Amino acid sequence: MGIGSSTPLPEERKPEVLNVPWRNVTWSKSTRTDLKQYLHDYKPTIDSVPQARILLIGQIQAGKSSFFNSINSIFRGNMTSQAKVGYKDTSLTLTYHTYQVKAGRGGPPLAFLLCDTMGLEAGEGGGVKIEDIVSILKGYVPDKYQFNPVQAKVTDDCQTGSRLPLQDRIHCVVYVIDATKLAIMPEGMKNKIDEIRKKTKYHEVPLMVLLTKVDKACPLVEKDLKNVYRSCYIKGLIDKVHQSLGIPALYVLPVKNYSHELDLNDTCDILLLTAMQKMLNFADGYFDNWEEDTE
Repeated sequence: MGIGSSTPLPEERKPEVLNVPWRNVTWSKSTRTDLKQYLHDYKPTIDSVPQARILLIGQIQAGKSSFFNSINSIFRGNMTSQAKVGYKDTSLTLTYHTYQVKAGRGGPPLAFLLCDTMGLEAGEGGGVKIEDIVSILKGYVPDKYQFNPVQAKVTDDCQTGSRLPLQDRIHCVVYVIDATKLAIMPEGMKNKIDEIRKKTKYHEVPLMVLLTKVDKACPLVEKDLKNVYRSCYIKGLIDKVHQSLGIPALYVLPVKNYSHELDLNDTCDILLLTAMQKMLNFADGYFDNWEEDTE
């Protein structure tokens, strides 16, 4: 074989860990305690709203239900599985559920709800409809509503242009993305996400992204979850969310949901509780805008 007749294969690029994290977190038990206390004490700033409503949307198996189970587990002090979690190609969540997190076993409900939807699918024939998401934003979809993947929920003509009281509406939307599947996200899914982003903007509902399964996406994070904000690969995924979906990198939070563990872990809890705190901060921004509009 002559000189120059072959091109050497490039070396496989291995994930890097930065010496200085690109987001600062104190990985201590006191950080976990402070975050948990913040969520325990949280109250919406508007008296007529007893609980902030956080809507979780995303592809099938992205980790929407698992996120609720994980937050619920932290406050219960043991692993829970109230929301059904599955590994099939079709959504296990066929109904709209509003889940309460309680302050310990038998304790009072906290001042936020996590609202779980049917999985979003790239094609037009399956998954939750964009029209249904808009109805949820406005507060028209009741708890335990059965989704119809063929036809969106129909509301009265006199209602479609209006919204229900503030306490029934969604105050923050969270798009849940599986970090291991971001690179192979279908174009149809990106288009749906962009449509959802436009709808949330129109209705002035803040939108953020939850990047799940970061431990499965990066071996160095799987080895030590504290590497999540030192991982060049995870930072690259967050930048990709920003570039491809038009969502600011600051609004993208990486987490690891509990899946097979028997015991809670402080590092995992800190990521989960931080994400939940940011959701409530976003909801507060929604309440602030509403108060300004009503003055």
